[in-house]
Amino acid sequence: MTQTSVVINSIEQMVDQLINPEELQPKSIDDVVKLPSFAEKMNQCAKLCEQPYSEIDQSIQDTLVLRRLQQMIHTLKLNPLWKERIEQSGVKGVPHNFEEWQQLPISDKTVMSDFFMGDRPGLVVPLNYGGFEIVASGGTSSGVPAEMVYSLRELQDTYKIAGNFIGNYMLKDYLAGDDPKWVATTLADFQMWSSGTMVGGVLQNIPGINYLGAGPVMKEVYQHIMSYPGPKAIMAISAGIAILSDLGVGLSEEARNSFRVAMYGSGVLPHRKQIELKQMYPNVEILSYFATVQNEAIGLQLKAESPYLAGVPGLHLIEIVDEQGRWVAEGKEGELVVTRLHGHETPFLRFKSGDRVIRRPNIDSTGLKTQQFEFLGRSGDVIHLGDTQFPAPPVYKTLCRQLKDIGVCDLEVLAHETQFVNHRTNKTLSLMAAVDEPKDLFLKIENSLGSQGVKRLFIDALISSLSIFNSGEANPQYIEKTGYHFEVKLVERWSEEIYRTPLSKVPVIRDIV
Repeated sequence: MTQTSVVINSIEQMVDQLINPEELQPKSIDDVVKLPSFAEKMNQCAKLCEQPYSEIDQSIQDTLVLRRLQQMIHTLKLNPLWKERIEQSGVKGVPHNFEEWQQLPISDKTVMSDFFMGDRPGLVVPLNYGGFEIVASGGTSSGVPAEMVYSLRELQDTYKIAGNFIGNYMLKDYLAGDDPKWVATTLADFQMWSSGTMVGGVLQNIPGINYLGAGPVMKEVYQHIMSYPGPKAIMAISAGIAILSDLGVGLSEEARNSFRVAMYGSGVLPHRKQIELKQMYPNVEILSYFATVQNEAIGLQLKAESPYLAGVPGLHLIEIVDEQGRWVAEGKEGELVVTRLHGHETPFLRFKSGDRVIRRPNIDSTGLKTQQFEFLGRSGDVIHLGDTQFPAPPVYKTLCRQLKDIGVCDLEVLAHETQFVNHRTNKTLSLMAAVDEPKDLFLKIENSLGSQGVKRLFIDALISSLSIFNSGEANPQYIEKTGYHFEVKLVERWSEEIYRTPLSKVPVIRDIV
C-alpha cells in the first residue's frame, strides 16, 4: 500500500489493524508487559505506507498517535490512582478524539513526585518485574525534586527513533564526506541526573557516527578530541557550548574547520557567544537541542536560519496549551505539555515541562512532516512587580534594542552572561551583565542616561513585554507606585555575583525575597 492509496476513510481501519482491539485494552499487568512496542507499530505503519515514518502524511500519524493514547488510557486504568484521576476529568472510557483528550488533567513535577517516588503508587507494572531505570530530577528550575521510572526496552526505542531523526533531518548535511564522523557530548551525570545518560543514549544511536561521551572537558582533552580527523558535532548545555570558543585557542586551522555543529540545550546561547564561536570555528552551525526530564529530545532546530524547533514524529504528543489545558491556535503562546508515546509500562500523561512556547505551522514538505514550536523561556522566567508578572526574555530584548537605538551600546554583543535580579524586599530590579570592561561601559550608560534614563528604559521595556490581553494591567503610573528602583549592573566575566545552579546553569531570573 502506498501513501497515495491510503484514503481518509481507510486510515482508521489501517490503524485499528496496527493496534488491534486485544492490544488496545490489556486486561492485566501481564498483558501490558507482553504488548508489542509502539516502535514496532511505527515501523509497520512505515512499511504499509512505503515511506519513513517521519514522512508519512500527518493525518495518518495523528490517527495512529490517538490510537496509542487510547491504549495508554486503558493501561493506566489498571492502576487505581490513575483510574480515579482520569475518571474525575469527565472522560468516559477513552478519548475518542483530541478534543476529548484535552479534558484530561495536566501533570507537573509535583504529580510526578507523588506518583513515582516513595511507594511509587503511579506505577502500572511493579518494579519487581525488573527491566526499569530510575532517573532523578533535582528540580533545578522548579525546586521540586522528582523521580521517574522508565522501561529500559522503551528507552532503547526512543533513543533509536530520536537518533535516526537527528541523523537524517538535522545533521546529514553538516556531517558529510568520507571521513569519520564524530558526535560528542560534554553533559555529565550528577548522581541520578538524567541528561548525560539519556541524551547520550540518543546521540550514540545516530547512524554512521562515532560517539564520544566526553563529559566536562579541560582544554587539553578537548583539543585532543578536536584533533581527530573528520567533521564533528558537539552537544552540551548552553554554558558548555559557550566555553568552546575559549577552549579552541591554539587549535590548528584544520581542527577548527572540522567543528560543524554546536547543539546547545538548557536555555538560550547569548548572541555574543554565538559570534565568538563563529569566529573561532568558521564552519560551525549553532542549533538548539531541546530536552527536559521525561523527554530526551522534544524539539530540534533543523536550520540555523529558523528559530523553530521540530518535534520527532512518533516520539511524543506535543501540546501547547492555555491555562485551561486547551490547545492554543497557531501563532499563539502557551505552555508546553508533553506525553511520551513510548510508555507501555510506565505511562505518564500530559506532563507540563515548565516552558513557554509559540505554536508554529507544521512542517509539511515532501521530506518531513512534523510539528514545530518556538521556545520563549521558562514559565518561571517572569519578573514580579506588584501584582503583575512581566515575561523576562522580551523585557531583556527591548532593553538591548533601546540601548542600541540611542547609541549607548549593543549589550547583546557585549554581554557574556545576563541575569535579572529581583530584590523584592528592598524593591530593586537589576539587569546584571558580565562584560569585558564593566567600568568603562557603566560610565557610558551613566553619562548617557543617568538613573532616571535607565528607569524610563525599564518601564518602557516592562510595559511592552505584556500581551494585548493583559497590557491594561500596567502603565508607567502603576510601575511608579510599586516603588521599585531599576539599574543595569555591570560585572566582570565569571563574576560570582551572577548566580549559577550546581549544574552551572544561569537562571534568567533570580528572586531574592
